[in-house]
Amino acid sequence: MATPRKKGFVPKSETPLKMSRSAIEQFTSCPRCFYTERCLGIDPPRTLPFTLNTAVDVLLKKEFDLYRERKEPHPLMVANNIAAVPFSHPDLEKWRNNKLGVQFHHTKTNFLVFGAVDDIWVNEQGELIVVDYKSTSKKEDITSLDSGWHFSYKRQLEVYQWLLRQNGFDVS
Repeated sequence: MATPRKKGFVPKSETPLKMSRSAIEQFTSCPRCFYTERCLGIDPPRTLPFTLNTAVDVLLKKEFDLYRERKEPHPLMVANNIAAVPFSHPDLEKWRNNKLGVQFHHTKTNFLVFGAVDDIWVNEQGELIVVDYKSTSKKEDITSLDSGWHFSYKRQLEVYQWLLRQNGFDVS
């Protein structure tokens, strides 16, 4: 039997349990895996890093940051009739950090829910638009998000939207 490597969930603890967006996704896809990691403290096997995806994220963040500084829409936003600009906020770098992210302490469950956003835009009505950059090797255009694995992308954005709303923001 494997030895727990980290402290798991402690019921009635005064310290909130950090619950990431990916932990929520793990619970929906494999409750048993969630339990062994979060409650017993046993890490799952490591997966290979997605270096291409990470590179795309970094490059897009840098490019959109240039337009954020200018307070102008990115040319892709203009070309796709998205009436918004990249959102500026003093906590944006914290919100992008995988260990911090946008956070909310849900006192009923004593979970500190958090998730790291790729980007946030703001529309003309002052509503935030949560953006997550994805890379794919599909040749055909992606026109809808209704395939099996697309549902996890939708949940990801929904968690980020919920977190921002819990922090007092209007979200599109």
